[in-house]
Amino acid sequence: MSHIPELLERYRRGPELLAMVLTGVFGEEEDFAAAPGKWSIRQIVAHLADTEIVLAHRFRQVIAEDSPTLIGVNQEAWASHLDYARRKPKQSLETLRRTRAENYDLLKALPESAYDRAGNHTERGRTTLGQLLETYSAHTESHARQIGEVREAYKTAKGKK
Repeated sequence: MSHIPELLERYRRGPELLAMVLTGVFGEEEDFAAAPGKWSIRQIVAHLADTEIVLAHRFRQVIAEDSPTLIGVNQEAWASHLDYARRKPKQSLETLRRTRAENYDLLKALPESAYDRAGNHTERGRTTLGQLLETYSAHTESHARQIGEVREAYKTAKGKK
């Protein structure tokens, strides 16, 4: 039995999981970093929005082309040069939601055999469409947990526990 339907459901639910963990975040909590060099909630959500845009391109490359090159990105350079520290979390979440919904609609219509198609990632090597789906489903879940941890650290730092 294939695990693709389960992965698709995890992928689809990612933005709502993120929305739940962001409920009530505002003001200085958006910009709190748990430690020097760590990202704030604002930066994490901007990262997820941009990652989804990159993923949209990667999905389409793997679906449409034979063994395309999937170029890795320097996430720290993106965070700095794309001004993650000033991006609005609500807009970033909406970008993630819209792009994810379009990606999901594309993916759910594919035959199962399409998930074996692959590209060559410049950092990870051969990567199938199924692996991309799994990696980025887990990516959103991981960052949702990270945001929860940042929120707890913020409460502790502010004496709100």
